[in-house]
Amino acid sequence: MTAATRYFNAMAANNVWANYRLLAACARLDQAAFEAPRVGFFPSLQATLNHILVVDWFYVDGLAGGRLGPAAWAEPLPCPTVASLQRAQAEVDRRLLELCAGLAEADLAARITLNRGDHDQVERCDRVLLHLFQHQIHHRGQAHAMLAGTMVAPPQLDEFFPAADAPLRAADLAALGWAEAKLWQDLA
Repeated sequence: MTAATRYFNAMAANNVWANYRLLAACARLDQAAFEAPRVGFFPSLQATLNHILVVDWFYVDGLAGGRLGPAAWAEPLPCPTVASLQRAQAEVDRRLLELCAGLAEADLAARITLNRGDHDQVERCDRVLLHLFQHQIHHRGQAHAMLAGTMVAPPQLDEFFPAADAPLRAADLAALGWAEAKLWQDLA
């Protein structure tokens, strides 16, 4: 594994963990609080988290050579409940993690074709991945701020990379079936 592919693998693992942690916190809300209007680019936790999901579907499909395109967001709220969102997000996160784990250095420069409906957008794989990770972080931050306006405390989402933070993520890693030492060995 090269430094570049290691970076993308680590970001994909962080993505799994951050989505798991954020959605676990949201699962403590009742449905009304999940749907309640909030200040943000999207008007609720439900809408914001569904947006992350459908955009993940679009990009992960394109990165895998698919042609899903705009059909990814044909239904803007495909997962009306946190439970359904947890399942769907975990599945696309697993696909992204596997995709990144399979990357070779040469794959990062490969051209990816994204079906935009009326045209094909062609981009380098590494640039698509960077955009996707930035998109996820951006909207998880918005959801985090929205969650702060509820009775559920938003979880820390920046305790994944430092070795000193291992105890802070231990329970989540165990719930994901990951072991700290094995995770970082695999990402090395």
